[in-house]
Amino acid sequence: MFSTGYIILIVVSTVIGFGAQAYVNSQIKKYSNVPSSWGLTGVQAGQNMLAYNGVQGVPFHRGGESEDHFDPRNNSITLDPHAYSQPSITAIATACHEVGHACQFAQGYGPMKFRSALVPVVNFASNAWMIALLAGIFMNLAGLIDLAIILYAFAVLFQLVTLPVEFNASHRAMQYLEAAGLPQGERAGAFSVLRACALTYVAAALVSALQLLWLIGQRR
Repeated sequence: MFSTGYIILIVVSTVIGFGAQAYVNSQIKKYSNVPSSWGLTGVQAGQNMLAYNGVQGVPFHRGGESEDHFDPRNNSITLDPHAYSQPSITAIATACHEVGHACQFAQGYGPMKFRSALVPVVNFASNAWMIALLAGIFMNLAGLIDLAIILYAFAVLFQLVTLPVEFNASHRAMQYLEAAGLPQGERAGAFSVLRACALTYVAAALVSALQLLWLIGQRR
């Protein structure tokens, strides 16, 4: 089952993944060295965006390197050291993107609620699909292989649902930056950072979809 086609899939997936990550790293690094005319750190810009949207009770935490996320479990935002304390375009774009997620949560944004509902299923499926696949191959049981495909399909669905959630958070960030009067040139830099970050989610979804199509093709 692990044929030349699968090896090609692995190579293509690796190229897509490394290419997307290299691009996002280059954009983040580029605009980390460009200060914002606002003179605000990521946290300060994020707090202003929360106030602009009337969202309260969302604390900011200083995380580790590249640790940027919104946690709906405790309604908090974690930013990496640069985004937390530096007044750069990357810091502002990153913080406002995470605030976009906080606004989604506060407003009951549908795709975010759907993604959150998928988390328990996906956590199980992500660990179980390969076990079911290997067991199906070695025991020559088509039913287990079909189960593996179904489980993996949930992981792919999660990746696909993640796309509109991430795109919308970036859209909210850009809308705020424009409304708050960030100069056009600086907004262009912020958009470059957010577009690059979005590419990593697109790449992950594409790789997962290719993997699923390969699995389905092998079953046939």
